[in-house]
Amino acid sequence: MDREYQLLIDGELVPGVSTFDVVNPATAQPFATCPKADEALLERAVAAAKKAQPGWAARPVEERAALTNQLADALEARIGEFASLLTAEQGKPLDQAAYEIMGSVFTLRAFAAMRIEPKLLKDEGGNKVIEHRTPLGVVASITPWNFPLILLMNKLGPALVTGNTMVSKPAPTTPLTTLLFGELAKDILPAGVLNIICDQNELGPLLTGHKDIAKVAFTGSTATGKKVMASSAGTVKRVTLELGGNDAAIVLDDVDARQVARKVYQGAMTNAGQICVAVKRAYVPGPLYDDFCDELARLANEAIVDDGAKQGTTIGPVQNKMQYDKVSALIADAKTRGTVLAGGEPMDRPGYFIAPTIVRDLPEDAPLVQEEQFGPVLPVLKYDDIDDVIARANDSDYGLAGTVWGKDVERATQIAMKIDTGTVWVNQHLAIDANIPFRGVKQSGLGGELGEAGLLEYTQAHIVNIVALEDA
Repeated sequence: MDREYQLLIDGELVPGVSTFDVVNPATAQPFATCPKADEALLERAVAAAKKAQPGWAARPVEERAALTNQLADALEARIGEFASLLTAEQGKPLDQAAYEIMGSVFTLRAFAAMRIEPKLLKDEGGNKVIEHRTPLGVVASITPWNFPLILLMNKLGPALVTGNTMVSKPAPTTPLTTLLFGELAKDILPAGVLNIICDQNELGPLLTGHKDIAKVAFTGSTATGKKVMASSAGTVKRVTLELGGNDAAIVLDDVDARQVARKVYQGAMTNAGQICVAVKRAYVPGPLYDDFCDELARLANEAIVDDGAKQGTTIGPVQNKMQYDKVSALIADAKTRGTVLAGGEPMDRPGYFIAPTIVRDLPEDAPLVQEEQFGPVLPVLKYDDIDDVIARANDSDYGLAGTVWGKDVERATQIAMKIDTGTVWVNQHLAIDANIPFRGVKQSGLGGELGEAGLLEYTQAHIVNIVALEDA
């Protein structure tokens, strides 16, 4: 706990008004302290961002992009340091942490390469109509604990390139990688362009309701997203909400059950299942059901569940005690309704460890099927009719992503077209690309991130409608 972390406000690293502990989920013990902001520091951060924004927007886009690329270069040069810190505060294995850091680098570079040009909508009969776009102003970024750095980059990249400034608030259980990134930004970005404040969830309403915040970019639970949306309504802020999911994997009857089971397992258990688009429920046809379940159970039983900092670990801990308790309760309920093939028992060790758990024979109305577990637990359900399983997959308040697995790609694609989610992958999973838009439907979100669509979310469209004056 020797390393000191500080907030970033107006180009300076500043201490908080107090500190709070950051817990390593592999030990359930504090390993560092985080500076805590109060309302006065929040006001300073917002004021700094507001003051810096006109000058930042006035810079040529090529300059803003070059500085964004410098951030990417600085981050890439310290991947090992960032990955170790990310594993310590979040829990994921080191290789997965390094993958997140490198993904953050790619995301910054992808947005730095994007440009928005004015659109000529009409040019006829002396009437010309142009659509051009301007930055919104100050953006508030609120990020969760499962992918704390890359989910910030999904917001920071487009904000910077389009001329906005930002106040970032990371999750209180994983604030340190964001603060470390702030140290990079201090030496690269002009003062006030990026500000980072930390709290223990007290400042969210003040930030989202602030009159000088033009947009809120939030990733997190649907329940919290609704609060963000309500808080933003008073000033009719622009909002981007990337919320929860209950993503279904539909396995078709022409696949090799064990081969696809291995892919679905990875889609469910990466980052201990703590991914908004993780496979949350798998639907398997009757003839393949037993073999599919048996292969999932084999993989779960062979998993190495341990501290993510240890070589060979394949599944780290759940990130925090609250989530650990939620997942444990879902498992306890599932044991009374279905058949547990692997896992299912608490691990007798320090830390928030849950062994990968596979449950079969659950009814459709079981909480583990209906709710987003956000942990290393996968229910496997049987189906006999394809139209029935499409209806079951779509019968959810969520609509973030899903997968369809089939050898007949055309058939699988046609089924994917009927899944009511923002993204459906066919014969792959977690294929997220910074150049491809990512959106949720229903209660999984509002607006979108990534791609040109994600870039446009940080701009205001203006129509300029022109005719020439007639001669007197």
